[in-house]
Amino acid sequence: MLAAIHQPQFMPWLGYFDKMDRCDVFVLLDNVQYKKNEYQNRNRIKTSQGWQWLTVPVKYRFPQMINEVQIDNSVDWQKKHLHALETNYRKAHYFEKYINLFKEFYSKEWQTLSQVNIASIALLKDILGIKTRVVIASEMQGLRDEPNLRLIDICKRLGADTYLAGKDGRNYMNLDLFNDAGIKLEFQEFKHPAYPQLFGRFEYFMSAIDLTFNCGNESLEIIRKEMI
Repeated sequence: MLAAIHQPQFMPWLGYFDKMDRCDVFVLLDNVQYKKNEYQNRNRIKTSQGWQWLTVPVKYRFPQMINEVQIDNSVDWQKKHLHALETNYRKAHYFEKYINLFKEFYSKEWQTLSQVNIASIALLKDILGIKTRVVIASEMQGLRDEPNLRLIDICKRLGADTYLAGKDGRNYMNLDLFNDAGIKLEFQEFKHPAYPQLFGRFEYFMSAIDLTFNCGNESLEIIRKEMI
């Protein structure tokens, strides 16, 4: 069994779903420390002026874990996000097909960042048609704190004999620990595809929202076309 493990991000990019699609079980590592100014509470969409952030405002106190971070609902961020999607994607080929799913998503009042991230991942996973099983790490008991050992514990708990790491994993993972635990390592080598976008020059590393509004049912095959 092949497992992958990643922090839950908000409306993730294509490489995130490529990793999910390649494995048998994908674990959302929500019980590790939250990192500011990364992709845990924001992601990017394309506009006529380039790209812009969709940001979920949070109330964060160091060193909270991702599943402890509260959303700042004093800001009407749902309305702002939905307006940005309607403004920038209303002319996309598949806007009408998917916009009601996003309206339903943004109609809910989320309390924690982990909740909204997991829901956003589930939304895009369903639109893309990825069938991989998803597990929440905080629902597992007795995981060790050391990062490598935590990953090994999760793999063992799931019965996974192979772990799919990010492409830079060789630089920071203790490969010997995985070898000693009998877990084979593979490393993701994702090549970002180009696809039809609105507004001229292609922008890489957008949220998968951009791909789905532009390419609809073909989106997953576009992600897969660079698979080795």
